[in-house]
Amino acid sequence: MEAWPDGRDAATESTNLMTAVEETPTSAGGSGELVPAGAAHDAAAAPGAHDTHTGVANAKLAMWLFLSSDCLFFGAFIATYLLYRGRDGQTGPKPADVYNIPFTSVTSFILLMSSLTMVLALAAVQRGDYRRFRVWLMATALFGATFIGGQIFEFTEFTRKGLNVDTNLFGSSFFILTGIHGTHVLVGIVWLISLWSLSMQSRLSQGDSERVEIAGLYWHFVDIVWIVIFTVIYLLPK
Repeated sequence: MEAWPDGRDAATESTNLMTAVEETPTSAGGSGELVPAGAAHDAAAAPGAHDTHTGVANAKLAMWLFLSSDCLFFGAFIATYLLYRGRDGQTGPKPADVYNIPFTSVTSFILLMSSLTMVLALAAVQRGDYRRFRVWLMATALFGATFIGGQIFEFTEFTRKGLNVDTNLFGSSFFILTGIHGTHVLVGIVWLISLWSLSMQSRLSQGDSERVEIAGLYWHFVDIVWIVIFTVIYLLPK
């Protein structure tokens, strides 16, 4: 085995040199602050770090992709409703015979107000105010539940007036479109309650605000879709 001129073992000295290089402090971000070697890797692996080339976290990017596909999904059903709404020769109640626009306007306003409380909930958890976060999050879920209750009442009234999912094309397209949206709202309510439950168990901290933000993206999307559905179904003339 080769040795240094002074008799030191070459392999041993090489190992010592590599160890010294790893332990040498390095500059962080050019700020002059010295950090141990490997700190940059640890920072990149820290919770909340963006882990995609787009600069957006994988979970948030996945939610945006899902919402994009959901836009096409709802677009297809809205187009189907518009296609069959004014068809002649349909028996059974017409939209004007069953709609209660003032009532639906109130429940729609309640749902839209839930977007405001969702924003307030996200702002609260981002600043570490967990008490207000839980209050606003539960208010959002209750607003959504109120909307679902109004939709159930509306469906019951429509059925009492003779409009069912199999009555005519208008009934089929109406119940399917609004029912699918109501299902989305129910999923959102369950999601919000699960986040509230985690917060009550001290398992949701300020560092987990991105999870709340992703839930907020979904909730705002559901509200925006309802604005389109309400306008198309209830407000546009035949």
